Amino acid sequence: MKGQQEEQLVPPAYRPTVVGKDTAKDSHAKDKPLGEGRLAVLRQELMVFLGNSGVLGSGMVVSMPSVTLNQLEDVTQPFWLTKDESSWFASIQNMACPLGGLLVSYFLDRVGRKHTILLTNLLGLIGWILLVTSFLHSDRDMIYYQMLVGRCFGGIMIGMFVSPVGVYSAEISLPKIRGRLILGTSLGLASGILLMYVLGYFIRHNIQLIFGISCCYQLVATLLVFPMPESPSWLLTKGKEERARKSLRYFRGLPKKEVDYVPEFEAELAHMKELADASNTTAAGESLSQMIHRPEVYKPVLMMTTFFGFQQACGVVVIIVYAVQIAQQAGVTIDPVLVAVMLGVARIITTLFMGGIFEKWGRKPSGIFSATGMGVCMLLLAGGNWFPDTVGTWHWLPVACIVAHIIFSTMGMLTLPFFMISEVFPQRARGSASGIAIFFGMILAFVMLKIYPSMKAALGTANLFAFYAGISFLAAAFIGIFVPETRGRTLEELEERWQTGKFSRRLTVNNLKDVELHEVFLKK
Repeated sequence: MKGQQEEQLVPPAYRPTVVGKDTAKDSHAKDKPLGEGRLAVLRQELMVFLGNSGVLGSGMVVSMPSVTLNQLEDVTQPFWLTKDESSWFASIQNMACPLGGLLVSYFLDRVGRKHTILLTNLLGLIGWILLVTSFLHSDRDMIYYQMLVGRCFGGIMIGMFVSPVGVYSAEISLPKIRGRLILGTSLGLASGILLMYVLGYFIRHNIQLIFGISCCYQLVATLLVFPMPESPSWLLTKGKEERARKSLRYFRGLPKKEVDYVPEFEAELAHMKELADASNTTAAGESLSQMIHRPEVYKPVLMMTTFFGFQQACGVVVIIVYAVQIAQQAGVTIDPVLVAVMLGVARIITTLFMGGIFEKWGRKPSGIFSATGMGVCMLLLAGGNWFPDTVGTWHWLPVACIVAHIIFSTMGMLTLPFFMISEVFPQRARGSASGIAIFFGMILAFVMLKIYPSMKAALGTANLFAFYAGISFLAAAFIGIFVPETRGRTLEELEERWQTGKFSRRLTVNNLKDVELHEVFLKK
């Protein structure tokens, strides 16, 4: 009797697999849910990889100023920028990022996950084309203004790429592998940043060639979107049941032709349709302003907006954009561009391990550890400038602190907001709510990048590092108090948690044995 009750607590989509003899080829098929079989996981990973190929392009946009500003500020070059112009060149894409957040909030629920990803890639491609062709002008001001417009298109791409691939990943997977699939967005971003650093290391005096290579890559990334199936969850909300059925069969590792009846697949599809119908019924009876007043919407919006705010204010993106310049100011004695490449490699290696860390430690402990470590690194950098006769004599300290800061940031503050934005919003509001959070977070990103040169001049390098340290410690406290633990929870359970202030007792295959619950956040 007890075993029957426990089985009823497990949602149908997560019960052990029951398949026909032709589909039970994997020796572990009877123990694993259908979506966690070898072929199913491979298909999910492949499509998420294709989607994130464009995210790599946005990473190149983010880090491009770091490897081009030295040449653009060189007065001996035929074309060069003043300090004010170069600060606009470095930061203007972040002014356009909020627009990307608003666009994704409009398109994600209306045209679907796949076509939103495709549109985002196309906008990024336009941006790179504008940068490549800007030097065809003979007038200096026309070159500069077209470069700014190209950077704006790149900023829109960055703002739009924060959530759609992560949402797509969350909707095609089960909780056990959802974490590492969503992390693909952070890995794509880190890969793009590293690729741009590498281009800058080998191509130091030809920014047109850097723009051209980046443009060619963006074209390839755009073409890679076409083979992706649409999310079955979104298709069901639009009443496209046959396409949703085909899509879900693909992502569950089943053959295209329905040669066998698979009870688990039918149960999951029915469960998804039930959720889609409930979402449509709720959405039909309320406007966006009414929806945003619901606790399962406004609570995660407030939490994620604040989380993005701390991410930007603690200097994570500033260090990515101004990596070479900050390395020089921190007293690094080796080639600063090589330091930037080292930062990119450190970020990639750390990101590769983050899927396992998030699943083993949970989201909350990872975030607290990350923010605290970043604060310590910034304090040590500040100490090197405060005490030049003691701490400042440790020539290895600046490089060690900057690399450690990147590692710590990748363990939480840089990756976790992008990770959780795909988990915490209900399906009917996922596009609009994530767009609102991105909009406000990206506005602060623009402000922090634009005022960085002024803050450095007003506070001095040491005090600016100390400022970033203080924000990092505040971020650790915020995560500890307000950010919920999402590890091992289904998207439906997370929605219920925002409504009631606590998780239900419902269990899944992934957390029947052990799930550590964190019950702190905004009681209703």
